[in-house]
Amino acid sequence: MSSKFKPLQRSEVEHWDAQVDVLVVGFGAAGACSAIAAHDSGAKVMIVEAASDAGGSTALSSAELYLGGGTRVQKAVGYEDTADAMYDYLMMSNAPQASAEKTRRYCDESVEHFDWLVEQGVPFKDSEYPGRAMMALTDDCLLFTGSEKAWPFKDHIPAAPRGHNLYVEGDNGGPLFMKIMAEAVAKRGIEQRFETRVLKLIVSTEDGVTRVCGAVIRQDMQEKFVEATQGVMLCCGGFVMNEDMVKQYAPELLKASVPIGNPNDTGSGIQMGMSVGGAVINMHEGFVSLPYYPPATLTYGILVNAQGQRFINEDAYHGRVGAACLRQVGGPVYFVMNVEDYEGYETQSYLGSPIGGTGETVDELAAELNLPEGQLQNCIETFNRFAKEGQDPLFHKDAAWLKPLEPPLVALDCTPGNGTFYPYFTLGGLDTTVDGQVLTAGGEVIPGLYAAGRTACGVPRRGDGYASGSSVGDASFSGRVAGLHIAKS
Repeated sequence: MSSKFKPLQRSEVEHWDAQVDVLVVGFGAAGACSAIAAHDSGAKVMIVEAASDAGGSTALSSAELYLGGGTRVQKAVGYEDTADAMYDYLMMSNAPQASAEKTRRYCDESVEHFDWLVEQGVPFKDSEYPGRAMMALTDDCLLFTGSEKAWPFKDHIPAAPRGHNLYVEGDNGGPLFMKIMAEAVAKRGIEQRFETRVLKLIVSTEDGVTRVCGAVIRQDMQEKFVEATQGVMLCCGGFVMNEDMVKQYAPELLKASVPIGNPNDTGSGIQMGMSVGGAVINMHEGFVSLPYYPPATLTYGILVNAQGQRFINEDAYHGRVGAACLRQVGGPVYFVMNVEDYEGYETQSYLGSPIGGTGETVDELAAELNLPEGQLQNCIETFNRFAKEGQDPLFHKDAAWLKPLEPPLVALDCTPGNGTFYPYFTLGGLDTTVDGQVLTAGGEVIPGLYAAGRTACGVPRRGDGYASGSSVGDASFSGRVAGLHIAKS
């Protein structure tokens, strides 16, 4: 933790430049929902943002929201999802780090949160996006955004789509979501300050108890002191743009190629929380994607490592596959497929992988890829033999995606660091209660300090268990929950 975040003692503050009940730091999904919920619960709120406008990383995303348990859209298109099924999936996919308490509340109140977002003006179309895709490029709403239909989850939990896209065409959900939430904040007359950076927290100590009671901000090149009588809410994003923090806490993520977030995802909120004794958890984890679909036909292929062996079922979610690729050691990773299934790659894919080799025979391809003698041949022979029967006993890929590999073949070089697009962001943060109160390493609440979104460690906790929409879903939900609690504290 940088010493520049050392907190200021209240006794050192000569005068307050502003006084509010709640100071919200950061104006992305978590900050906006925190501010709205706290204001609607009767608190006087100020929200400050380092950038020149609202948005945060949410505005840069697709803003899918992972919600379930029987939302209006799920019911309209014929899915009978339950909070228990959603809970079981999220607990299984995020195990063993999953928080049962946070996940339970997120699932039990998922429909309520969906309805609350609709009340704020967030639009969702009662329709489903057909097929396998990373995001809906139409204005359709509902699609599978995790590994719900893939092994091992499909064998244990009823599958239902929970990715809710906004009613807008193309990859434009994030800007629309934040435009609507920013308008909701402004409509309420909540004080907003942009191009304003929080430098450090202000604390008071009474009877041996340290309480966060405000913050030092810098606005127009001047330091100002803001008193927050009920507390400070940290919604400053994660730390993916702070290379030193990534090296310290999550060095494996640096094998990926492109950090995803806004320039202010520097971990400042996490470090401010640590400066007053806040504990951090799950800091080694992050989301990593291998965005290989579209075209969906690439799913018929197989991923092999330096030993010429498969290591995952290729019908899993692209984040689960990306995490598995990063774990391969000792050499390359190749995506081997029929040439006919490669056809749409150059015009549809986000992957950016170069061709590693081609072959009119399996032997020719293996030689071009310089894989150990006989290994790729044995791998493909075994895969083909079972694929003809609609089976995959080794990795349990769904029969819908099983098709023998028949020459001519092509292999994409998906080796991390060789040009493939591997986006990533962090999943660790401050340890908090289910209501957003920041905890010490001993599990004690730090009075007056809250965190939400990626500044806190929330529901999504594993890269190989991630589902698109769980970050914006968790950020908006955790922000709203924390806003309700801080207003009543």
